[in-house]
Amino acid sequence: MIDKNTGKGSDFTTVIGADAVFKGELSFDKGVRVDGRVEGKISTKGNIAVSQAGKLEADVNAGAIVVEGSVKGNLIASDRIELRQSARLEGDIIATKLIVTEGATFNGHCKVGPNASSGTAAPTGAAPTNRVAGKEAAPRR
Repeated sequence: MIDKNTGKGSDFTTVIGADAVFKGELSFDKGVRVDGRVEGKISTKGNIAVSQAGKLEADVNAGAIVVEGSVKGNLIASDRIELRQSARLEGDIIATKLIVTEGATFNGHCKVGPNASSGTAAPTGAAPTNRVAGKEAAPRR
């Protein structure tokens, strides 16, 4: 992931530079760090880091996602999503683990837990269900 002190990542074989703009579908096997702007869709089993200067207008499906910059889109991670202090996220989250640092901004819905990314997410616009400890709860009044 991104080093907390330097903002650099040693496990990122690809970097989208600060002056780069990518539009379309991006897929890769290993990690990518986004310092520029990406619009579209990103899919990988690897990791994604969005630096403070990075901007995504994309739906992302990845192994792990660290956000320090701005994201407008839905994030799905088979492992974890981390929203650092400078993160600005507008979209929904599905992940096994979620880490939110004080100061991060998140506007959307989230589904977090060991089975969250198993494809059981309720479709957008679906009526919410009331569950307590895995059982149906009485409807809210």
